[in-house]
Amino acid sequence: MVGKQHLAGRVEALKGTRILCVGDVMLDRYIYGDVERISPEGPIPVLRVKEERSMLGGAGNVVRNLAALGAEVAFASVVGADDIGEEIGRMLAAIPAVHASMTVDPLRRSTVKARYVAMGQQVLRADYETNTALSPALQRELIDRVHGLLPGMQVVVLSDYGKGVLAQNVCRAVIDAARAAGIPVVVDPKGRNYDIYRGATVVTPNRKELAEATGQAIDSDATLVSLAREVIAEAGIGSMIVTRSQEGMSVVTAEGNVSHLPAESREVFDVSGAGDTVISTLAAALATGLPLVDAASLANTAAGIVVAKVGTAVVYRDELAAKLREHELSSMELKIVTREAAQDIAAAWRRKGLKVGFTNGCFDLLHPGHVALLAQSRALCDRLIVGLNSDASVTRLKGLSRPIQPDVSRATVLASLASVDLVVIFGEDTPERLIESVRPDILVKGGDYTVDTIVGADFVQSYGGQVVVIDLVPGFSTTKTVEKLNS
Repeated sequence: MVGKQHLAGRVEALKGTRILCVGDVMLDRYIYGDVERISPEGPIPVLRVKEERSMLGGAGNVVRNLAALGAEVAFASVVGADDIGEEIGRMLAAIPAVHASMTVDPLRRSTVKARYVAMGQQVLRADYETNTALSPALQRELIDRVHGLLPGMQVVVLSDYGKGVLAQNVCRAVIDAARAAGIPVVVDPKGRNYDIYRGATVVTPNRKELAEATGQAIDSDATLVSLAREVIAEAGIGSMIVTRSQEGMSVVTAEGNVSHLPAESREVFDVSGAGDTVISTLAAALATGLPLVDAASLANTAAGIVVAKVGTAVVYRDELAAKLREHELSSMELKIVTREAAQDIAAAWRRKGLKVGFTNGCFDLLHPGHVALLAQSRALCDRLIVGLNSDASVTRLKGLSRPIQPDVSRATVLASLASVDLVVIFGEDTPERLIESVRPDILVKGGDYTVDTIVGADFVQSYGGQVVVIDLVPGFSTTKTVEKLNS
């Protein structure tokens, strides 16, 4: 088994892997609000809605995770002829390196899982779905689409959520075609009949699903291994990875080898979609040529990251590499993150009830005025995110002679300050997209701005956030410092 430090060096190889995913796509919708009273119409809470968010779920979340890892993804699924199906199509089209081939079933309702959340807790989930098997004609159409997508793929993923897309004939045809092409097949299973996955390289049930498939309770490691071996033998499966929530995962092969991998998460906020992260990372890792246990170890690390996030989240390649190198990185380096990672981290902070602040700038030559601005900004919130203009952005704004220091150096200096919790380098001229991603509770700028001229102010105020202008410390300016040095 490859050590963690060596696995970190393999993460970059995930980029460009070619994965075909087939399965049940759905829309995960989150409705956030406050509960302040009980309905007079019945003993139920009244949710005053403040925000709604939608994202791809089910097999769509597998695709999102694969794309976040840098894989090139072909995706085959089925949607209804409805507005939700069209929304799913638009979301898929917006993900780079994803080629989606959707079959439309006019008799099917596209799946939506609507979760109503107050004070960090789900108060209700409403599911809209059709879970009957596809008609024979649509099964044939889906199989033909898969055959067209299969050439050039390195791994096939079957993401079965039991909504009818992966009928027995579809599974059989896809697995047989992949095996004939020498392509491994990874399955996230559903239901009790694992015979439909016969010939799969590896299946990834969780402990509860394995217990349901065998009709037996799992009360020990020995029982889990025995049941896994039983299913492997009876269903003709190459190996099984059983995810075990806070206990990690177990790898059992047809040859009788067993490896138990401990969980790596320090805190668990939301296990929604964790299985999608596991199968995505596993598939991409196998595509790079990693042995099964090493690929499972990489997937286990990814699972530890995603369960600390909010909602149906994904793990990004940079996050995974940083986690594996955590013991090597300084506290400063850990503070410098991508926009996508900052979005997830900010959501987790809010989930804890922490107030998130945001400010931005070029911070070319850090001076006492900058330090005072950052300290005052941090005093207004529990966590402060700093948006930092990239080198190209600074040059466009300040001229060809700027920046004096490259963005990585500027980010490192900012991250060394106790007042700064995260630093995100952005390449646009303004931080508008970054502000929309992290949705700060407080947006802070120096006194050379007014609320009307602050980028993102209208957006932050639209959901009840604050915009604060702080007086600048007089006498300090990077431009004046540069002019003095050149004089």
